[in-house]
Amino acid sequence: MSKRPNAALVPTGACFCLLFGFSAFAGEPIVPVGSQLEKLFESRVLTEGVCVAPNGMVYFSEITFSHVARDEQGAIEAGHIWKYDPKTAKTSIFRSPSGMSNGIKFDAAGNMIVAEGADYGGRRLTRTDMKTGKTSIIAGLFEGRPLNSPNDITIDEKGRIYFSDPRYLGHEPIDQSIQAVYRIDTDGSLHRIITDAGKPNGIAISPDQKTLYVICNDNGTAAIEQLQRGSGAESNKIITPLRKGYMALMAYDLAADGTAKYRKTLVDYAPYDGPDGLVLDTVGNLYVAVRAENRPGIYIYNSDGKELDFIKTEIPTNVGFGRGTESKTLYITAGASLYRIRINRDGYHLPSK
Repeated sequence: MSKRPNAALVPTGACFCLLFGFSAFAGEPIVPVGSQLEKLFESRVLTEGVCVAPNGMVYFSEITFSHVARDEQGAIEAGHIWKYDPKTAKTSIFRSPSGMSNGIKFDAAGNMIVAEGADYGGRRLTRTDMKTGKTSIIAGLFEGRPLNSPNDITIDEKGRIYFSDPRYLGHEPIDQSIQAVYRIDTDGSLHRIITDAGKPNGIAISPDQKTLYVICNDNGTAAIEQLQRGSGAESNKIITPLRKGYMALMAYDLAADGTAKYRKTLVDYAPYDGPDGLVLDTVGNLYVAVRAENRPGIYIYNSDGKELDFIKTEIPTNVGFGRGTESKTLYITAGASLYRIRINRDGYHLPSK
């Protein structure tokens, strides 16, 4: 893979920025020379699922793992959805409890679609009318049994919702026999459409609606909170031996009827950890949050999986583009924080209705 020079750490008051140098790629770099990664907010546990609403507000999840986020009485924080206002630079709680929300997307009508996971979460997909605040459950059971742990979401231009359903943590029974990708049609019916993606995580549809990108991130366990950890300074390091599985970015042909068929693997990340979430720009380039400890960051690929540029970060989870005049702003969730950076491409969003 092509690599950008390492970023230099530049302190800037209460936040820090990463200053990017000259790009080795031909033509205009996607990440401009001198563009800075700006830290906007720091939570307590893990940020995820960043997505920008039609009105420009930035929403993201904080997943408060039950084995981490407990108070002195042992009570568990119930997960939160945060809202960041780019105009005021203020961050506030939008919803708590969140149902242990992970992925967040907005449909063409401006409704918020949320994937709620396990570990005391809802294990369902919900839709919130942002005008009234009322929330509906749009998927919770498949063939009469609870979902495993809905993770990430994408929506096509026909209004159909696609989501991944792996299991990474949680004490709840695993009720689905396979970790899969599902589709919710506009009539509310739920369909299991991908069963050969290993442990599916991030998903996204190309702007031309012909490709469904699926990330497999098989970490080798369905309950990370139950694994043995180190002590002292290494208390967050898992020391239980694991055999990790496939770590890959895959492309599926997406048919007009919403069915999907495996086409090819674009990137195989072995022997390192693979990606988490991803988004696309208007020309079909992919922005992928890769968790590999040897080179964590946002990898930018073309539709064939060729690396075009790279943004160095701490271990990232997800990415999302701004809207309107901020369509070239890329928001990133990584570690316990929210970041942003300006780039030279416009993000793809569903056309509004």
